[in-house]
Amino acid sequence: MSLKNIFLPIIILIALNSYSQIVFIDSVNVSGTSSIQKQTQTGRNILSLNGKLFEKFAINSVDELLRYVGGVEVQQRGPQGSQSDILIRGGTYQQVLILLDGIRLNDPLTGHFNGNIPIHPNEIERVEILKGASSAVWGSDAVGGIIHIITKGFSLNNTNGYKVNLGIQLGEYNLNNYNLHFSKQTKNIYWSLGALSNNAKGIQLRGTTSKFNNNILHGAFQYKLKNNWRLSFKSILDSRDFNAQNFYTPFKSDTAAEKVNSFFNHLQIAKKWYNGSFTSDLSYKLLNDNFQYNASSKANENKTSQLIYQLNYQSKLNKTTNYITGLQFINKSIMSNDRGNHNLMNGAIWLILKHQLKSHLFLNESIRANWNENYGVIFSPQLNITYNPNKWSFRTSIARGIRDADFTERYNNYNKTLVTGGSIGNPNLKTENTINFELGADYVKNNNLKVSTTAFYRNQNNLIDWTPTAYADMPRQSNLSSTGVYALARNVEEVKTYGAELDINFIKKINTNNTFIIYYNLTKLYTKNSDSIPSFYISGSAKLISTLSFIYNYKTINIAINGLYKVRNTQQASAINAYISKDYFLLNTKLSYNLKKYNSNIFAQIHNVLNQKYSDILGSVMPRRWLSGGLNFNF
Repeated sequence: MSLKNIFLPIIILIALNSYSQIVFIDSVNVSGTSSIQKQTQTGRNILSLNGKLFEKFAINSVDELLRYVGGVEVQQRGPQGSQSDILIRGGTYQQVLILLDGIRLNDPLTGHFNGNIPIHPNEIERVEILKGASSAVWGSDAVGGIIHIITKGFSLNNTNGYKVNLGIQLGEYNLNNYNLHFSKQTKNIYWSLGALSNNAKGIQLRGTTSKFNNNILHGAFQYKLKNNWRLSFKSILDSRDFNAQNFYTPFKSDTAAEKVNSFFNHLQIAKKWYNGSFTSDLSYKLLNDNFQYNASSKANENKTSQLIYQLNYQSKLNKTTNYITGLQFINKSIMSNDRGNHNLMNGAIWLILKHQLKSHLFLNESIRANWNENYGVIFSPQLNITYNPNKWSFRTSIARGIRDADFTERYNNYNKTLVTGGSIGNPNLKTENTINFELGADYVKNNNLKVSTTAFYRNQNNLIDWTPTAYADMPRQSNLSSTGVYALARNVEEVKTYGAELDINFIKKINTNNTFIIYYNLTKLYTKNSDSIPSFYISGSAKLISTLSFIYNYKTINIAINGLYKVRNTQQASAINAYISKDYFLLNTKLSYNLKKYNSNIFAQIHNVLNQKYSDILGSVMPRRWLSGGLNFNF
């Protein structure tokens, strides 16, 4: 193991031997069982991050925050929200479910948009990361894990008063970012308005620059009615305009640009009583994607919509047993000059039982029936067991995970007159089917230190990925050139993934003026593919990830460091002089100073402190050392 690999654990050990005592919150979660439950009772490895971390770290978007979360691999194509693939415990970027207040965000067009999380950072109450399968609770895509963002407008933890945040950030590559957020909370009403804009000319590429212009505009409202009824609503406009050169292909002719605009709306009616709760959710998402491969090509115009309605009911069966049941309806549609016009309906019902068998023994059983026009009905069961005496907690979980293909995997390049190369969709794809097993233990000491270790195994059948395929072997050749180079979406026969992870979360308040916060993770993965032809995204996932997030606060000074070390398979594309190195090590830092007299703080931050040359995706070059600074006003 290299010095880079052991660098982060050494820092952790030094810090943990030096300080102790602050409350470590065993926070409630929604991700694990679609209801409120302590993490130590779920049988799952769940990390909960406070939304205030956005103010501390050298990050500018949700996907950049996730990049430094233990066990999560974020493969960035562009910075500050341009585009990222999110993976948990290996697998593909399609196997992670993104939730916003309990509503799935995964777009039916492609999982490449899963990192386009349409929320203003100041509106985030917390981010929960559940590692491992949860299809029995949340359905398709919840194979590797779940990222769940809970907002202030849909949370019950709001405090009275108003808050105003106004910020500006300037830096190299003509970076200019702007932030505005206003919220007000009274006894019964919460409302907020926010706008965020990240912009830069970017680094020099082949004939262009990696420019981006990413914007979010949101409004949220919550009204607490009589008899514990609650009405919540949010509406969000999300616009991302960025250079997409070699985001999807390693070809020299690829000088792509892309614009992705989405409009997301969510209405929730909820009631809570002593023995349970009820929620009714209605959401509607529109997305317009304009992708132009190069200046001489015709742009792909893709328009998708996703309508979701779901009910969730929780109550007590007896003194030791709670149950949750619900139903869901999803309608997905696409209109595309590239993929054609399609519509797909989905439905689901589920039942979750939560038992406290003894004082320290908890059992969660879940089963979900998923119906889809393509595959019919599939049942997804899951069993979680936890035993947590004193400071220790022992847990195990076994679950079935499923995932259906998206519109790109089924129909990419299917509606064009002539295709001379690239990725080709496959309408005959089968549904992914996985069996997931994990075994772990957690240790909590003095309410400020939590150490978790987990071993996991996933056996995947019919995994969907892109593989090099000769013209003669293509199932459909009518619009293909016989001399083209193609990658076909197909079901890989069997893929086995297993590994282990270590998480250390440490919070220390020495006194009123000194605070330490440390998050550390080490994840090691092994993958075995039964197919003789290597598939693209499976072979591109990291084999080892080590992350560190460190915050030190002294009076009015805040210092934050993010570290990331990654080991993966090498790749090369000589035509564009691009390569994926065996490993890389990134370090970001941020220094801020609080001007209490003026209700403001000034900050300076450095991305890629060590000036590393690296890419997560072959041909998608990321910026090297990047300096910036700014000013925030808080009232």
